[in-house]
Amino acid sequence: MTTTPLTPATVLVANRGEIALRIIRTLNSMGIGSVAVYTDADADAPHTLAADRALRVEGYLDSAAIVAAALEGGAGMVHPGYGFLSENAGFARACADAGLTFVGPPPSAIEAMGDKIRAKDTVAAAGVPVLGGFTEKPGRPMDDDALLDAAARTGYPLLIKPSAGGGGKGMRAVHSPDDLLSSAAAARREALAAFGDSTLLVERLVQRPRHIEVQVLADGHGNVVHLGERECSLQRRHQKVVEEAPSPLLTDAQRATMGEAAVAAARSCGYVGAGTVEFIAEAGPGGELSFSFLEMNTRLQVEHPVTEEVVAVRGERGVDLVELQVRVALGEPLPFAQEDVSWRGHAVESRVYAEDADRGFLPTGGPVLSLVEPSGYGVRVDSGIAVGGEVTSAFDPMLAKVVTWGPDRAKALRRMDAALAGYLLLGCVTNTAFLRRLLRHPRVVAGDLSTDLIESDPPEPAPEGLPADVYAAAALDHQLDLEGPAAADRFAVPDGWRMGERAWTPWRLRAPRHDSAVVHVRRVGRDTYWVRVDDGKPVAARALRSADGTRLTVTYAGRTRTYTRADDPATAHRWLGASGTAWTLHEEPVAAALRQDDAAADGTVRSPMPGTVLAVPVQVGQTVRAGTPLAVVEAMKMEHSVTSPVDGTVASVAVRPGASVPMDAVLVTVEPVRDEPADTQGVSAPATSEENQR
Repeated sequence: MTTTPLTPATVLVANRGEIALRIIRTLNSMGIGSVAVYTDADADAPHTLAADRALRVEGYLDSAAIVAAALEGGAGMVHPGYGFLSENAGFARACADAGLTFVGPPPSAIEAMGDKIRAKDTVAAAGVPVLGGFTEKPGRPMDDDALLDAAARTGYPLLIKPSAGGGGKGMRAVHSPDDLLSSAAAARREALAAFGDSTLLVERLVQRPRHIEVQVLADGHGNVVHLGERECSLQRRHQKVVEEAPSPLLTDAQRATMGEAAVAAARSCGYVGAGTVEFIAEAGPGGELSFSFLEMNTRLQVEHPVTEEVVAVRGERGVDLVELQVRVALGEPLPFAQEDVSWRGHAVESRVYAEDADRGFLPTGGPVLSLVEPSGYGVRVDSGIAVGGEVTSAFDPMLAKVVTWGPDRAKALRRMDAALAGYLLLGCVTNTAFLRRLLRHPRVVAGDLSTDLIESDPPEPAPEGLPADVYAAAALDHQLDLEGPAAADRFAVPDGWRMGERAWTPWRLRAPRHDSAVVHVRRVGRDTYWVRVDDGKPVAARALRSADGTRLTVTYAGRTRTYTRADDPATAHRWLGASGTAWTLHEEPVAAALRQDDAAADGTVRSPMPGTVLAVPVQVGQTVRAGTPLAVVEAMKMEHSVTSPVDGTVASVAVRPGASVPMDAVLVTVEPVRDEPADTQGVSAPATSEENQR
């Protein structure tokens, strides 16, 4: 793609993590200087180290400090990335007032599209289809009767969402009047905490909807184009998990129609820069398409890489949306027109989250002990973590994005499966194994997607037990540790060596949330063994460790797998096999007891995740029943209500709103109701064992 000469500049990146690194990478390729900002927690983060200069700020939402950092760092431009201040009209104005160029749309466009109610009215006036529903007036929430009446007129089911903000925050699906008032109250509380505005927008809930968004680009010279659509229907808790381009739903004619609607929406608010117009789509039985405006994101989207991978300009595949953003911000016209745009192949993006999919997608955290990211033809990884870092609940749970391209959808999906199998992060539970199961779902393979698929038709659950070959690999690893050093006294090495035939060496292994296993190992050759897991038959195995000791290749029952190991301070061996699932195997005695997901039967209620306590709606002495909310904990955009496991009385409250808590921290203790002892008058107590012996 031929472009015009660029005016030299330095850009401050007002963000962190993978998006900050991604922007810095493009700035480097353009020969533009970069300035990063960081908090104390990110002093040694990858984005801090990658920039030409880094300046400390108190927080990524401190607009005054970020503007001051840009001036101090000699930057003439500010790129907000996404999240944080990227859709803050006040920040855009503050940049302009300081003489800085904001790499994004004008404040008026941010304001017009940032309020969902105003955005809906604006695009409807431009002829863009919208969903039916009703809205609250800013600062004037509906009372219960008015809310119930308006909902009845619209008809159930409904979707409640904050007028301000996005990212699924505060969204609630309501299927009956019984749930409306409590859902609205929760949505208002979450919206006020996240966006400072509790105003609600209520729309008709589309059954089995598809979430399709269109990438638009506009310059300051009146040119607006679209770069096709992205399918973002695979979501959990209204948060995207997997995106792809193009959508398997649309025909070329439907793509053009939806693209024209997106361009009209962009023009309606005087948009300039890169933005995304999101639609809710429904496919009719005959293939006809109906779609309605959802919202416009006035910034770069998380999933923009799939568009970059499939768009071709004048036959040349690939664009750089960050570069185009910068050029437009510098006043340049778009270097191509709509007729120059075409699409080649298919791209898929999987979001790697710090969460445990098998425990309701609860956020996780921990140190980054080892990190291996996939690579190769058709594979791209945008990542923001590095070995030695720490994953905490302070920020969004997304750690990286794995993107694969193929000449068709099937090839792109196969490459994604292989790429996720090669992704290794030890020290923090991630969703990579879940992503692989999701992408193998028959409906996903067929392209029959909907935003409720994960909830209503979830992929096959993870296997309840560990495969025998994982236990065998761990035992062989321990066996190699025993046999490695040359011992002066062979009888002092507990490896089964003896005069004559070798004996079996037993290993008792346990993995968290799995049963323990006893694995017997007997060496029969230089690197060959017999292995017996529990009461199974002996199986021939071979184990070879790499020279640096970090990889172990095991052949067991005719199957060869390579494992990568990292040792934590608890002497736990953390493994990731070809299945993409991380396991932690401990030698006996077990270094950490198996964690119970549910609250203890004695009434001790613990936090299910690291996070911040939002509310504690009970007090000491209060009588509660099983299921009564005791505390609300928030982490990584997720609000979790912790309930009482028993009927009883609140004995103690260990936390206050605003407190930061680690996983398993005690929140509240409930004294269970004790059953009255039965009337034992006239009934003899059973004899004790001591009495029986007399």
